[in-house]
Amino acid sequence: MIYQNDITNLKTDIGEKIGQKVIIKGSLGRNRPFEKQATLEKAYPSIFIVKYDENQRNVTYSYTDILTRTVELQVFNGESYSPLIPPEEIGKKKRKEYNIG
Repeated sequence: MIYQNDITNLKTDIGEKIGQKVIIKGSLGRNRPFEKQATLEKAYPSIFIVKYDENQRNVTYSYTDILTRTVELQVFNGESYSPLIPPEEIGKKKRKEYNIG
C-alpha cells in the first residue's frame, strides 16, 4: 500500500537530485525490458521529467511509477549508481509471530 507520506518523501528525494545522472529500468511489456541512462530535468507535484542521453528525448514519470516498481530509478552518486528505493527481497515471506503462554 502506498501512503501519502511515501509520495512526499519521494518527491523531496527526487527534487534534491535534479541535474544528476540516473538509470531508468522498466518494461515495455511481454519480456521487453529497457534500461536507459538519463538526467533528472524537473520535478513537479505529480510527475518528474528525465531526459534520455541517447536521443535527448524528455520523458515523464509519476512518483507512483517508482513506488509501485513499474520503473526503477538508480541515481549516480559520484562513484556508482544506487537505487533510489532499495529493491524488495524476493522469496522472503513475513512470518507471523505468536505469543504462547
